[in-house]
Amino acid sequence: MNNKFSEELFLTNETGRKLYHEVAEQMPIIDYHCHLQPKEIWENKEFEDLGEMWLAGDHYKWRAMRTFGIDERYITGEASYYEKYMAFAKILPELIGNPLYIWCALELKRFFDIDEPLCEANAEEIYNRTKKMICEKGMTPRWCMEVSNVEIVSTTEDPIDTLKYHQKLQKDPTMKIKVLSAFRPDKAMFCEKENFSNYILNLGNAAGEDIASFASLLSALEKRLKFFKSIGTNISDDGIPEFTWEDYTLKGVEAIFSRAIVGDELSTQEINQYRSAFLFEMGRMYKRNGFVMQLHVGTYLDANTSKVAAIGRSTGFDCTDDSTSVKSIGILLDRLTSIDELPKTILYPLDSSKIENFAILAAAFCEGGTRAKVQLGAPWWFNDQVYGIERQFAATANLYPISLSVGMLTDSRSFLSYPRHELYRRVLCNYLGDLVERGEYFSGEEELKRVVENVCYYNVKNFFGF
Repeated sequence: MNNKFSEELFLTNETGRKLYHEVAEQMPIIDYHCHLQPKEIWENKEFEDLGEMWLAGDHYKWRAMRTFGIDERYITGEASYYEKYMAFAKILPELIGNPLYIWCALELKRFFDIDEPLCEANAEEIYNRTKKMICEKGMTPRWCMEVSNVEIVSTTEDPIDTLKYHQKLQKDPTMKIKVLSAFRPDKAMFCEKENFSNYILNLGNAAGEDIASFASLLSALEKRLKFFKSIGTNISDDGIPEFTWEDYTLKGVEAIFSRAIVGDELSTQEINQYRSAFLFEMGRMYKRNGFVMQLHVGTYLDANTSKVAAIGRSTGFDCTDDSTSVKSIGILLDRLTSIDELPKTILYPLDSSKIENFAILAAAFCEGGTRAKVQLGAPWWFNDQVYGIERQFAATANLYPISLSVGMLTDSRSFLSYPRHELYRRVLCNYLGDLVERGEYFSGEEELKRVVENVCYYNVKNFFGF
């Protein structure tokens, strides 16, 4: 039994090994969707230890630790990073088949050149070794990105954000990586939330506009969108936990907005009408301002309400949901297409049972003049592991050319997460290698290499216009 990290990980055929090592391995990374904090990139402070690097904000690890019954003190609580690291190291050998096991192995190898498996017995020694290396090499957020060959990274911010740290980073002559921001207006869409009116007030202050109507809301959002564009970004991101298209009139939506702003309870139909109008108008706004529209579909947020109340949101209690139909998203795309205002769009279904259906939907809205105008995004969140990636390749290649894909993203809060791109590329090359060696692809080596280069790098660069 092999007890060390293998450089042939997931590469089970000769063609795949050649494609990965000769082509994909050295391609730069464009991480066009993540949740890294620009403040941390700007400050560029040296990490305290591996505990901080692994466990300061990684809800994947937090979820796994809870399944083993580990006390919250060692997850998001007051325990030191050393104590949290030791608690996590103890369970890592039991995470067989879980992506965390492979991600951690990749991170130990790529950042610390450690190829033996972490366990309770060697946890102390590896902790001390990595802590020493952090100090000796000056491991910081920027160091992690530079070592990972990151060219561009896009964080995700709310329209009211000042983008102060993005502006600072752009003026910093020592900054080697381009840092952009995705425009995420979700809070303006959740008209039924109790803090909606406070958010609208803050948005108005940020835009310098008194928001008293749905029309003035859109005006304020467009002002903020243009501000985001001024730092060089053209990426939007809309999170859609649940959405059912409901026909509406603008007069009716104005009435719904007026009621929402004073905290009146809205019916399900009114909420759906507002969301339909909101997503439609945002799509038009993205089109006229040259933004790519990303739709993240199918989250079931804050499932464990008591734990969210005690610990906070985005701490590992979000799940997947199947309430948003393919047809509702299709109607949105159709309404935008009918007036020739559909922007470039990427669809990210979290419900794995709908991946093929969304691939078919995306193909239905492609058109002349734009390569892969609407496309299926990378396997996202709970799907971004080997099984999910392989499943998406096998399922959707029959329905939408994977050669057109803009490739992988991290969707991460960790600066050590870039080996996820490596994992994706290994699986991609092995999948293509299998097709070649079964005789299902015989167009030639140069064409095959071009497919790999495009999916890993050139497609995303051209699609977003970076």
